Amino acid sequence: MPKYTPILATLAYILSPDGQQVLMIHRNARPDDLHFGKYNGLGGKLEPNEDVLTSVRREVREEAGIEAERLTLRGTVSWPGFAGDEDWFAFIFRVDTWSGEPATTNHEGELAWVPIDRLQELNLWDSDRLWLGMVFDDDPRPFHGVAPYESGTMISWSFVRV
Repeated sequence: MPKYTPILATLAYILSPDGQQVLMIHRNARPDDLHFGKYNGLGGKLEPNEDVLTSVRREVREEAGIEAERLTLRGTVSWPGFAGDEDWFAFIFRVDTWSGEPATTNHEGELAWVPIDRLQELNLWDSDRLWLGMVFDDDPRPFHGVAPYESGTMISWSFVRV
């Protein structure tokens, strides 16, 4: 069995003040980006000696120029083999309250407010389509999913809620 050594990351889904839209990044700034053309939440890798809450707040600040104030851990997702020989594991947060004026672009692409009920129309990763609804639903239980990838393709999906 291959050794599992995930890169730890955070993802944040920032709600609009009315709770009807979410701030998404269209990763369209760098053609060499693995995520080029995809829409995603804001986030990135944990830095050494950084806890997940500090990481997600830092990433939101760096990518959108706002301060995440009230956050809820909605779940975790593991992506073994996502980027070739890389395994990824992310802590998924919903940001209900924030302050500041969100940027419209950053070094990875354009930021846009998207109605939550239109997220499935975006160019998302296949696995994101399966768990993204749980970030915004009314079920208080966090989800914990696994979406193995092989040669750039998701091969299965499973999750539990506790």
